[in-house]
Amino acid sequence: MVIKVFVATSSGSTAIKKKQQEVVGFLAANKIDFKELDIACDEDNRKWMRENVPGEKKPQNGIPLPPQIFNEEQYCGDFDSFFSAKEENIIYSFLGLAPPPGSKEGWITEETVPNGEVSEEHKTTEDTEISDIIEENEEQTEDNVEAVADSTEEPTVEQQEEEEEEEEEEEEES
Repeated sequence: MVIKVFVATSSGSTAIKKKQQEVVGFLAANKIDFKELDIACDEDNRKWMRENVPGEKKPQNGIPLPPQIFNEEQYCGDFDSFFSAKEENIIYSFLGLAPPPGSKEGWITEETVPNGEVSEEHKTTEDTEISDIIEENEEQTEDNVEAVADSTEEPTVEQQEEEEEEEEEEEEES
């Protein structure tokens, strides 16, 4: 699966050029396989892009501007949706790709259980270590709560009688 990025190499708009550079630069830096397809020099690329951007994603004038991103024939989105996915660390989902092992997005995928916890098979070593530490802390907290509760409980009748006897003995000694 190859990501297709439709660009305009001879665009007069610096904003479009910057957006194209950001998308292409990000994909290259993250070693995501992609092809740049120029719509300025190739009429077929321009037609294909315009025909395959979904209607609800087209601007009011009906002509989508580059960069437009596809995974093969599947539309991924424009620059704004790419930027949002990048900010939310869900770029691989956005591109329709499997996240690489060890990526943040990799363990937050479909394999979460209903209560929101990550399944054991998707936990990294670091996640497991953190879970163990949290579990130990919770046990220590429970022990501390029990110790405090024991120390603040009302003395039993036997304990009260013992204390009174000790007090009486002390008074007699003085």
